[in-house]
Amino acid sequence: MQGEILRAELVCQKIIPNVDAGLAKHLKLRDDQRSLALFTASVDDITFIACDEATKKADIEVVYCESTFSALDDPYAKLSGEAIALLAAPNPAEARAGLEAAIDHVYNGAYYVNADEAGESIYMAHTISSSGSYLPTLCDVLEVAPGTPMAYCMAPPVEMFYAVDAALKAAEVQIAGFFNPPLNTTNIAGAIMIGTQSACKAACDAFAAACIYVANHPTEL
Repeated sequence: MQGEILRAELVCQKIIPNVDAGLAKHLKLRDDQRSLALFTASVDDITFIACDEATKKADIEVVYCESTFSALDDPYAKLSGEAIALLAAPNPAEARAGLEAAIDHVYNGAYYVNADEAGESIYMAHTISSSGSYLPTLCDVLEVAPGTPMAYCMAPPVEMFYAVDAALKAAEVQIAGFFNPPLNTTNIAGAIMIGTQSACKAACDAFAAACIYVANHPTEL
């Protein structure tokens, strides 16, 4: 159904209170990063945003966060989800606080939306009023500082290119990061755009409207 909200789900979560020195060395943890929270979720983009939210709520650092290769379709790797994240912290309490913040966002934060009645096209147009320390590391076009407002927009390839163009024309935003199709998990692709908070909101609104238009008028010029 058009307009239906599609949320992510937690797949697996664990805390390592005292990380083994060998694993800590492999992950290049600092001496003060003794605990680790790890989780997987059903949607990779939402996992990335959730990790960024966690950096704003707890003393943690995202030391690893990657998409998995369509793991939800793998009967032998069900707990892999669509992305895995590792959050390093100085102690178990901060690791748990970061994990709880991330999981709360998975269930209550960013989400995808059905662009058409058949549910054959989806998009995400999520405004971030102030980024944490993680999402700026995903920006490969512009250097971005923590605290920067963002429009995090994702959709299938045709919808995405058309809608990013519409967003850039509708608001005073710039592309800071770009995710060309295909990605590891799906044909969803997108962009992180930056500007003022109001400009990012306007960019998200324009992106959503363009995605809906393309999904419902696929062959019209």
